[in-house]
Amino acid sequence: LSQNTRTTIIYESPYRVVKTLTDFLEYFGEERQISLSREISKIYEETFRGSVVEAVKYFSNKKIKGEFVICIDKKQ
Repeated sequence: LSQNTRTTIIYESPYRVVKTLTDFLEYFGEERQISLSREISKIYEETFRGSVVEAVKYFSNKKIKGEFVICIDKKQ
């Protein structure tokens, strides 16, 4: 996946999202851009956009609810 030249989309459980993001640091590096969306089309919809390292910092200190759709930018 780290060499993929296309955007990758993953559906992830709230119980594994921080672990998955930590794994992304190893495979994609700190600067790969990602987008995480949860509760799509619901009242508490939330979308985060940024680098993998920013996402790890952001979600490590939050109580996470809802399933996530994670979009991983292609290799530049």
